[in-house]
Amino acid sequence: MANNTLTADVIAKIALPILENELGVINKMYRAHEEEFSSTVNGYKKGDTISIRRPADFTIRSGATMSAQDVIEGKTTLVVDQQIGIDFQFTSTDLTLKVEDMAERIIKPAMSRIANELASDVLIQMYRGTYNLVGTQGTRVDSFSDFSKAPERMDEMAIPSDNRHAILCPSDFWGLVGSQTALYAPSLVGSAYRSGDLGDLGGLATMMSQVTPAHTVGPLGGTPLVNGATQNVSYDTAKNAWTQSLITDGWTAAAASRVKAGDVFTIYAVGTSGAKLKMVNPKTKVATAIDQQFVVISDGSSDASGNLTLTISPPIITSGPYQTVNVAPADNAGLVFDGTASTAYRQNLAFHKNAMALAVVPMEMPPAAYGGTRQSYKNLSVRLIPTYDATNDISKWRLDLLYGRKLIDPRLTVRFAGT
Repeated sequence: MANNTLTADVIAKIALPILENELGVINKMYRAHEEEFSSTVNGYKKGDTISIRRPADFTIRSGATMSAQDVIEGKTTLVVDQQIGIDFQFTSTDLTLKVEDMAERIIKPAMSRIANELASDVLIQMYRGTYNLVGTQGTRVDSFSDFSKAPERMDEMAIPSDNRHAILCPSDFWGLVGSQTALYAPSLVGSAYRSGDLGDLGGLATMMSQVTPAHTVGPLGGTPLVNGATQNVSYDTAKNAWTQSLITDGWTAAAASRVKAGDVFTIYAVGTSGAKLKMVNPKTKVATAIDQQFVVISDGSSDASGNLTLTISPPIITSGPYQTVNVAPADNAGLVFDGTASTAYRQNLAFHKNAMALAVVPMEMPPAAYGGTRQSYKNLSVRLIPTYDATNDISKWRLDLLYGRKLIDPRLTVRFAGT
């Protein structure tokens, strides 16, 4: 192939297919909302935020007497506010290259780096809002019985059986692959040996990601207790954020960041022993034998008296179509956090496609950006703008990607470890 002078259009068109091929994990997310950002109303763009409805739920009437229910729909928002990019430069000689050389030497590493950053950010947002956690953190997933805890919890949570996915860190993925090679299942074992591909396992499309995040449990400290009874809330007050405030005390006094976003805990019904709050079946609302878990949504610090108000998910709802637990905790009920304080654990994730929304949208082209281009390919868009350093005969380029991400339904996700 003859040499070509590489323009912004050429570079951007090379970049997008490479980025699409590198995405992997991101291709498992819900992407349908992207079209809404690029559409217009009477010639005007809709803005950088869209609202997404949460589905309504209902309780069953028993008997012939009519009992009408209010239909309450919550909503959450997806905001496009994340801008990432890579800046690079070429000499004039570099700009006259074979397209294949440019793709391999420069564009592929750049796009791979952007894809990894995007995937890492999305997975961090997902795990920090996920309260279902099965297995023992820090224990390797190295058997099907370990792995099966994730789809088992998904079934208990009535998560739809289609479009389920699992993302494992390299250590757990290869531990699971090794366990499958001992089975008499020629196709599965063959693919595991040859490429480490597990395919569908337990109804989950299973893959490995090097950017599976690690969560460091907060320093904790003290004996945290619920401070005040009847802290349950109604769905109407929690329907949009799917969170609530939980007033606690008993912490080590005046300590910064006692808890971290992503910390998971359970709550005793009364005192610091005995039964804990139980998860209810999402369809029948009958209490299960599973301890309801909660996740801390934002970092929290204790005051001089050891008080700390946590923002948690799910909200504590004790009745109605959106019930989450069997009872509300009593005053001075104990909190038990999962994992060891100040210890990092990799976060494997099992999720339904509709749990996480991602939108990669076209960026505005500044009027003064001479020679710039914006290219789109398979719902991906990049903007490339060149500048020129005449003193050193160097062309500098900035490549940008704009996106938004949101865990829109944490009821559809599970974190899992070995047992």
